[in-house]
Amino acid sequence: MKRLVIILSSVVGLLLGGCQYNPSQRTAPDAIHMQTDGLFEKLVAVRRDLHQHPELAGHESRTAATIGAHLRELGLEVQTGQYGHSVIGILRGGHTGKTVAWRAELDALPGEFRDPVLFRSQNPGVHHACGHDIHIAIALGIAEVLAKRREFLHGTVVFVFQSEEETFKGAKGLIDRGVFSSITPDEIYGVHVTALPVGQIVVRANEMFAYQRRVRIRLKNELSRADIARLTKNVNRELSRSRTGAKPWEIQTIGDPVIGLTSPSTAFQDYLIMDAAFDNRTKNETLVLDINLYETTASKLEGIISRVERVIDASGYKSQLVFVSYVQENPTVLNDASLTRLAIRTLQRSRGVGAVRPAFGQVPFFNDDFAYFQQKIPGVYFFLGGSNAEKGFVAMNHAPDFQVDEESIRVGVSSFSPLIIARLGPPDQVERD
Repeated sequence: MKRLVIILSSVVGLLLGGCQYNPSQRTAPDAIHMQTDGLFEKLVAVRRDLHQHPELAGHESRTAATIGAHLRELGLEVQTGQYGHSVIGILRGGHTGKTVAWRAELDALPGEFRDPVLFRSQNPGVHHACGHDIHIAIALGIAEVLAKRREFLHGTVVFVFQSEEETFKGAKGLIDRGVFSSITPDEIYGVHVTALPVGQIVVRANEMFAYQRRVRIRLKNELSRADIARLTKNVNRELSRSRTGAKPWEIQTIGDPVIGLTSPSTAFQDYLIMDAAFDNRTKNETLVLDINLYETTASKLEGIISRVERVIDASGYKSQLVFVSYVQENPTVLNDASLTRLAIRTLQRSRGVGAVRPAFGQVPFFNDDFAYFQQKIPGVYFFLGGSNAEKGFVAMNHAPDFQVDEESIRVGVSSFSPLIIARLGPPDQVERD
């Protein structure tokens, strides 16, 4: 036995001698998959707990406490109090290098959504019908995978668990309060689960969503309901645009293999959707008519106001017009082209359980304040499939019966952990575009 120990010791010495850094033994996809599998039940339990106790934007105290406790258990530095109930977790690697950030969101939605799961919301009128509970579980899983490998990381990971995404306030609030003043990420990543098949990771360079704007038309209060209906119809007819036969407003088809996001023949490209208008009679005898629009091409936004004015003129209401203007112009998620290409290549090489596919179109009706982070830091935002037809799960955000296949947690952790590890390798080995 003693001789065997000596021989084994000698063999181990020969194998490890002079090998101060061998990431292949510690970051191999199979090893990460195994670790993710070991974490899966715990992450599902966290997700279900958060799903049962959803909190609205600005009120995410319990959610924040849950996240903070998990991060501290992993040995991360935890910061709070910068904006709302946001939680920042900092994981410092064993070597110097760049800083990479990962974003997740805390808040749930208001509304009486039908919640078909057994672990349904216990807070009346509040529901995680957008999947932020899934995002939190994925981020915590990534944090645990990376924490076990911190000594091999060249750099720092900043986990941003932001509050108030649904109100489009949280990301901007963190930026304005200097969340990155002491530690500035070189890159930032985030993911959103949606109604694509589970196992799919979908991404594209530049715009992930259509540009959202709200046009306000102020008119003298002399129009009848019939006049308003006619004017609204004319504006919609003259400005709306889509490819022949395409119906980009039918967002439930984004996962369709023929016309969905991942098809070169997608219906979700080159469109302008004019959403339903609503009006309000003001005290100063004017009529305010608001129209939400979704445009895929940024260069066409500038001419929309003048086009609306021409439609009003042609409709015979020029004398009634007070003004036309944009009253809401949220920024749009805009993926850094170089980082997107690098991310796709890295995810494909990592052999994660998720299949990376390019998006050929842009999603209407939705947006994400992740765009504010991208204004400061190059970043990539991914869509993650959460639907499963066999199980009857449809992960259509903000919709009744929203239900996510929890396998998406496994896909997210096992796919994105290798991405961050690759971005925090030795500086001379990190891939550049």
